[in-house]
Order: sequence, then C-alpha cells, then structure tokens
Amino acid sequence: MPLYSPGFRRLSGLMIKTSIAIVLSRQRCCVLSHHWGLCVAVRIALAVESVKVYITVIGGSGERDERVLKAAEDVGALIAEKGAVLVCGGRGGVMEAAARGAKKAGGLTVGILPGLSRREANPYIDVAIPTGLSHARNAVNVLAGDAVIVIGGGAGTLSEVGLALAYGKPVVVVRGTGGVADLLSGKMIGDSRVYTADGPREAVELALRLASKRREP
Repeated sequence: MPLYSPGFRRLSGLMIKTSIAIVLSRQRCCVLSHHWGLCVAVRIALAVESVKVYITVIGGSGERDERVLKAAEDVGALIAEKGAVLVCGGRGGVMEAAARGAKKAGGLTVGILPGLSRREANPYIDVAIPTGLSHARNAVNVLAGDAVIVIGGGAGTLSEVGLALAYGKPVVVVRGTGGVADLLSGKMIGDSRVYTADGPREAVELALRLASKRREP
C-alpha cells in the first residue's frame, strides 16, 4: 500500500489511536486494583469515553523563550478545557509547556517518544509511548492528531509540518512565536494551506474547527 495513500493514512491513524486506547485501558485496570485509586480510574475511563478530538502540538524541544513557552502552556490548557486530548513529542521545551498547561486544566496528555523508554517523557505526560524511531517518530506524532498546532520550532518541527500536510492533517501556526511557525504562516505548500492564528485561543478554536470537518467516522 503506498505510503501516502488514503488507505494507509486511515490504517495508520486507526493503529495509533487503538494503541493509545489499549495503554489507557491497561492503566485503568491497574488503578482499579487499588481501591485508593478508584477515583483516578473513573476519571481515566470517562476521559477515554468522552474524547472527541486529538490535537498534536509541535515545537522546539530546546525552546527557552518564556513568551513562547507561555503560549504553548496556554494552548495546552485550552485544548484540555475544550475536552480534547493533547498529543506531543513528550519531551521538553514547547512539548513540556503544552503538556503542563493541559494537566493544570485537568486534561489528558499523550507523549510519542523517540526513544525506547517511557522515562524520557516529561512529568506532565499521562500516556508515554516509546517508539524507538528517533526522528521518524515525527510521522506517528502528527498521525495521532486530528489537527496540528505549531508553536515556534526548528528543523524537527519543519519535518513534522511537512508530514502533517502530506497526511492531510490541518496545520495551524501561532503567529509571533518565531521559528517554523512564523516562517510558514499563511503559506500554501502545494495544494495545502498552513493556517494562521494570532494567539493560543484562536489557534485552538481553529484547530478544533478544522479537525471536526475532516475527522473519520
């Protein structure tokens, strides 16, 4: 089956989301075995059942600009407040800030890790998925989301944007956060448009709206 065919995209997306659901199910069973953790198990079960959209947030793992990290944290919080799941690369910088925001807002976070150990995930990741794929995990990261939000970013982020567009995922950049986000703001790449938002709230609302238009049954 061709790598970028619609059939491959549907199969890949289904496999990724099924894997996440299995991990969550195992977490739930584990927690249920401890009566003190019953409320956590119920919360996980409700999260799994009520999930409507997955949003992938991408950006630099080495980001240090507090303004950019604040934007990422706000994006994460807004994703959680809208009842969506936050997906990211699971490590530092923009990924950690976004996951921190989502956790503060009571959301669920998934980290698609490049290495072999769940321990490389930042402390705000609920579901850590080691891939052992290094940079190739970028394809898994964008496939797991129904839409992608870009905050700053460098070469790795640029590759994720390219993959997201190749797989037909809506891409929204937060303008003013520098890097790849500003480089690609408003651009057409082939037949694909990179959407622009002037702030975290607009970015999340736009990503959710675009995701709802293309979600598979």
